[in-house]
Amino acid sequence: MANAVRVNSIGLGREEYKGLPTTLCAGCGHNSITNHIVKALYESGVDPYSLAKMSGIGCSSKATAYFLERSHAFNAVHGRMPSVTTGAALADRRLTFLGISGDGDTASIGLGQFAHLVRRNLDCAYVIEDNGVYGLTKGQFSATADIGSVQKRGAVNELETIDLAALAIQLGATFVARSFSGDGAQLVPLLRAALAHRGTAVLDVVSPCVTFNDHQGSTKSYQYVKEHDLVLQEMDFIPHQEEIAVEYQEGTAIEVTMHDGSRLLLRKLGREHDPRDRLQALAVLDRARQEHEIATGLLYVNEDSVDFCTRQRLPEVPLRDLVEAELRPSRESFEELLRSWS
Repeated sequence: MANAVRVNSIGLGREEYKGLPTTLCAGCGHNSITNHIVKALYESGVDPYSLAKMSGIGCSSKATAYFLERSHAFNAVHGRMPSVTTGAALADRRLTFLGISGDGDTASIGLGQFAHLVRRNLDCAYVIEDNGVYGLTKGQFSATADIGSVQKRGAVNELETIDLAALAIQLGATFVARSFSGDGAQLVPLLRAALAHRGTAVLDVVSPCVTFNDHQGSTKSYQYVKEHDLVLQEMDFIPHQEEIAVEYQEGTAIEVTMHDGSRLLLRKLGREHDPRDRLQALAVLDRARQEHEIATGLLYVNEDSVDFCTRQRLPEVPLRDLVEAELRPSRESFEELLRSWS
């Protein structure tokens, strides 16, 4: 007798949350993030038909094809996912919105739209798959690349780095976290918390590019990590090797030795960090950057936030379900309005 399929709280198996086979590079951290998203959605018992997957352009935005084929989905043009998501959320606030973007799609061409989505506190989980390069256009550095980074063709990045987690906090995001694609034990609970949060939940997930960012002069290459103990590294998939996973306590740092001898330094926020303290969250990010560490975990959350649709006093009934008579004033109320101006 075949083993019974294990199901979640709404009676669905984990296979129901998977999508098409990935077309991303072997070993790409984005694939790990997709697997963590599948697990988070399954464990949270999210109804596929109540979820809207939103994305822009880039390697990261292809990820929405790799989970939940039965969900609503919209692949917007480059950098325009936030405005499309805003419009969709205003039309049907009953849907759960999950935006998948990248550091180029968010921190470069889409920075203005990202800023306004955050300041409005739109009810959505916003996942940034952050690899520091434009993978689809052969590895130019994005706005999250480190100063002094060198491209394969020799160009040096002289521009200041944009820290999307710090920027999100400054703009008013009510849930901000950072994690690593290889740390599913941390990322899955953060994803579940982001999906449950009422308001904008920003997750900056470090996910290094294994194809275009492993060369001499890159601050994210294997050699550079050996010399500088940088935190960015692909760690959950090494071809023809056993998978590397990490488990370490809150408030501690861990050094992981990769199969090729390179080292990765991670620090997990401890219980002494109060995620309700906005200034403390910014200080943690600034200190981690100076010490060449990635502070992972829940950085900031505003438990008393009011999401955009509630602040705009939208009805609980989705706007798309309202009939014409409900969307415009009656003749009597319109005539009364005209009389008030006479």
